[in-house]
Amino acid sequence: MAQLSKLLGLRIRELRKSKRLTQAQLAEAIGMETTNLCKLENGCQFPKEENIEKLANFLGVAVKELFDFEHFQTSQNIQENLIFTIKHANDKDLKMYYKLITAVREQF
Repeated sequence: MAQLSKLLGLRIRELRKSKRLTQAQLAEAIGMETTNLCKLENGCQFPKEENIEKLANFLGVAVKELFDFEHFQTSQNIQENLIFTIKHANDKDLKMYYKLITAVREQF
């Protein structure tokens, strides 16, 4: 859960900053102590379910968007995940991945 807490904290910080809010402003808006929000953003603490909903609502995103971490992955992580997925794909899926990648590459 430590990795999840860190990624969620990064995402909360990213969304907060995109709204030009300070930690104090966001904490006050959702009824949380600033020190607890700081712990969330630093990945030291995982928020309660009710606070996840409050954060999402105030930041104007769906709860699932709080857990959108893909853009935090390094190129190395993405490459490793792709290689693993391809190596473990059955023939049908492998052909589908190839078609998908080819179609996307043609768009650029």
